[in-house]
Amino acid sequence: MPLITLSPLIATVIFVLACLSGYQYRRVWKMEGPRWQLWLFGLLAAAGLLVLGFVPLSTGG
Repeated sequence: MPLITLSPLIATVIFVLACLSGYQYRRVWKMEGPRWQLWLFGLLAAAGLLVLGFVPLSTGG
């Protein structure tokens, strides 16, 4: 059994936060906003999606 697993609720929260971060990244990019915001939202979105991609979900059984 893996040491770290995500519950479905936590995975859903991470997914929603990654989507919102990606949306904010796109808004800042189109408005040519501050570069630090691009980095912040881009890294948050990427980190969330990487966690979802590589950390298994718990099966509850």
